[in-house]
Amino acid sequence: MTDRFSWLPMRRRSIGVRLAVSALLSSAAILVIAAWILTTLYRENTERGFDSRLLVYANNLATDLVSPDPEARSFALGDPRFDLPLSGWYWQVGHPDAKPRDLRQSRSLVGVPLKGPDKAGTATIGQIRQGYGHGQDDRLLRVVERDVDVGQDGRYTVRVAGPADEIVNDVDRFRFSLSVTFGLLGLSLALTALLQIRFGLAPLKRLRAALGAIRRGEADHIPGEYPHDIAPLASETNLLIDTNREILERARTQVGNLAHALKTPLSIIVNEVGSSDAPPELAEKIREQAAVMRDQVNYHLDRARAAALAGTLGTSTEIEQALAGLVRTFGKIYRDKDIAYEVRVPPGLRFRGERQDFEEMVGNLVDNASKWANGRVAIAAALMAEHDFTRLLITIEDDGPGLPEEDRAAVLARGRRLDESKPGSGLGLSIVADLAALYRGRFRLEAAALGGLRAVLEVPGDAPAAAQR
Repeated sequence: MTDRFSWLPMRRRSIGVRLAVSALLSSAAILVIAAWILTTLYRENTERGFDSRLLVYANNLATDLVSPDPEARSFALGDPRFDLPLSGWYWQVGHPDAKPRDLRQSRSLVGVPLKGPDKAGTATIGQIRQGYGHGQDDRLLRVVERDVDVGQDGRYTVRVAGPADEIVNDVDRFRFSLSVTFGLLGLSLALTALLQIRFGLAPLKRLRAALGAIRRGEADHIPGEYPHDIAPLASETNLLIDTNREILERARTQVGNLAHALKTPLSIIVNEVGSSDAPPELAEKIREQAAVMRDQVNYHLDRARAAALAGTLGTSTEIEQALAGLVRTFGKIYRDKDIAYEVRVPPGLRFRGERQDFEEMVGNLVDNASKWANGRVAIAAALMAEHDFTRLLITIEDDGPGLPEEDRAAVLARGRRLDESKPGSGLGLSIVADLAALYRGRFRLEAAALGGLRAVLEVPGDAPAAAQR
């Protein structure tokens, strides 16, 4: 069943990246929410404090209203800001439906009525209303008002306003300080989370390195002790490696026994034919068929052995030394042709498999190139990254006559030879193709830049251990 979230890019990320991203996102969300809550509470607290100051002025004005002598109502608040024109500090006293000329106002209003707070509803006598309004210069004000009943004089509305800039500036300073503080706190939380993740995932990183060493053939077990969470994984992996080796050893023994059981009777048959009075034609035919049977037995036994060993953990071959040995061997075999072998192999490249299989594949290709070369054979190796898998690319080309494209597929058939004048059984290239397939690799033939045939072999490989760190 396809995972509905398989399209998410985080699905392919490492555990460390997932933990880091989740920790950073959750911390950022918590800090943002906390900053919003604290800023809201601080704004409300600042508004209440400012309203308390305005309410003091409103109560002083209400005290003058309840004076029995109207002439004694001075409405003096003792604050010079109420005398400065358009200072933002205003007060106003009057009946709710009074005309502008009947209102008592501070000098700072310069004769323009002071409006009540926006969205202010009706209220009972003595109830306080507060909110934001706008002055005559469109300046944002904080307004507090209350209704006072003075008996026969009726109902009055006392209204006091102050500039809301003080509230806004105070809240902005608090928000800036809070942002800096929370920013530093978030940074420290992020660094702490990264350190915790790095420390917590260190055993997994060490386990991964140990598995890589086994895969490259540098170790045969996972060494050391691990936390109890992943210790079973390490122990089970070691047990799996041991069990795999035991199975392979039994398979090797069975293959060896089978080879001995088949080759011995074949040798006896050939010897008996040579010592018998059988007609020469029959003896030659029996020898020929016995040789074919021996080749087929060797081929299938080698294939069974390679199938059992292909991809075995801890099996690795350094190809530079193996290629050097093959070049020396075939240089002696084909010394009469005086072939110049060119080898270009970066140091440290490894084939992830048995040395015998590597020499079987590359040896057949070098042998085939040497048979047809006029005097030059080029061997090159490189490492290719394919997603999370690395492949070893080996090319062997010669300067011989080459091979038409329509015949390249035919020569890969087992026992097929296009030219009987050259020695061989016709199994070489098919063995290479079968072994490459067992290692989940690829093998193909192309036209060579030197003019002859180029064999391209792709098998599992590894870079030098130092280059992987």
